[in-house]
Amino acid sequence: MGKTSLILQMTNMSEESDNNLNVSSGATRKRDDYLEWPEYFMAVAFLSAQRSKDPSSQVGACIVNQENKIVGIGYNGMPNGCDDDLLPWSRSADDRLNTKYPYVCHAELNAIMNKNSADVKGCTMYVALFPCNECAKLIIQAGDCWDHTAKIISLLGRLIRAFYCFYFWGCLKSKFHFIVSVDCRTATNDYFNNWLLK
Repeated sequence: MGKTSLILQMTNMSEESDNNLNVSSGATRKRDDYLEWPEYFMAVAFLSAQRSKDPSSQVGACIVNQENKIVGIGYNGMPNGCDDDLLPWSRSADDRLNTKYPYVCHAELNAIMNKNSADVKGCTMYVALFPCNECAKLIIQAGDCWDHTAKIISLLGRLIRAFYCFYFWGCLKSKFHFIVSVDCRTATNDYFNNWLLK
């Protein structure tokens, strides 16, 4: 799509919007069916997962600050500078070194490493799958806050282990509750959409 067609589409959209306004009453209102912030950020996480070259698991992560601004995005893939055509993508092999596991960087790690802010303390991370134990430690060390994770995991009927940490920001003391999944089952996009609408 060229620049010209994009401008024409935008012009047509604004003309349609003007036609839909109830000008005679003088009242206009915003539409009610827009995405809420959590839905939007989960969609960004799922969209970023599509960048993954992993043939079996595509995972995305999105870190958001307290002003609802995205400060980091990541997806699972091989480390920067490593040729992902030469490294293995297999999930199983006789020799563990011939699997992807010693090499692949998870979405959570990449989102934290790709952050565009000084730190991610007080931020929320949206992830397409629950974190492994290594990513859980990274998230705790980075200081992300996971709101509603307990509710999501308990509704899935998952085994969980909870971590309680305290962080200090200036004079504010904040309790940070993080829950790590033990049984490695995954949540689906439909599940998140249903949960977010409740």
